[in-house]
Amino acid sequence: MDNLKAVSFELRKDVVNMIYKAKTGHMGGDFSVMDILVTLYYKHMNITPATANDPKRDRFILSKGHSVEALYSVLAGRGFFPKTDLETYSQFQSKYIGHPNNKVNGIEMNSGSLGHGLSVSVGMALAGKMDQSSYRVYTVMGDGELAEGSVWEGAMAAGHYKLDNLTAVVDRNRLQISGTTEEVMAQDDQDQRWSSFGWNVIHAKGNDMDSLDQAFQTAKETKGRPTVIIADTTKGYGVSFMENKAGWHHRIPNQEEYEQALAELEQRRVAAYE
Repeated sequence: MDNLKAVSFELRKDVVNMIYKAKTGHMGGDFSVMDILVTLYYKHMNITPATANDPKRDRFILSKGHSVEALYSVLAGRGFFPKTDLETYSQFQSKYIGHPNNKVNGIEMNSGSLGHGLSVSVGMALAGKMDQSSYRVYTVMGDGELAEGSVWEGAMAAGHYKLDNLTAVVDRNRLQISGTTEEVMAQDDQDQRWSSFGWNVIHAKGNDMDSLDQAFQTAKETKGRPTVIIADTTKGYGVSFMENKAGWHHRIPNQEEYEQALAELEQRRVAAYE
């Protein structure tokens, strides 16, 4: 796990480079969700570049699609496409656009219209049950996204069909573009909401891979109902001046910030081994 912790900071450096060059992106949310994606793709999900089209592969949907830079960096790190492709992010005629694009190897659906990812994941999980297939379905949502009513339609269906092959993750960084989630649309009663729809609710430290590892394992072992992992994260995690700052939802670093961000992430990468 120490190696994966180091990987997560190395991939954050890729995100910084992508966004700085493209002059667009959502770095704060990328950094809060990165450890979740690394834990899934490097340890828990049954998918590799060689099995990207295998009907038995696990499925992943990044419902909070504006954090696509984190997903692109993880897919490149796992070998789904050359890492040099990241240099074309948001460039003219590049397929690596600002939201997940299913023309990119390893991406299941075009997402980012908030509130859709869970419902699509419910459909995938239900299809797996009907086909008696062994694959699992994972989706990651932002906590601000939970204000969308379609999320709760999907939650209701998943509970009704007892989709224990479905795991949803809430990136609970408590910040969205217009402020804190509790100011915009309060949701501190998430446990009651999810459990009322028949879900198994787990809490995890979303920037702690050991905590995430245990949560994903528990989800796999849970039978008869879907699982939601409420992952308490820090927006901008890994760079001191970005952490817990709503302004870094969508902001481009200047030259000084760019250099400082890379230096701090490298320090964190090295420290992961100590």
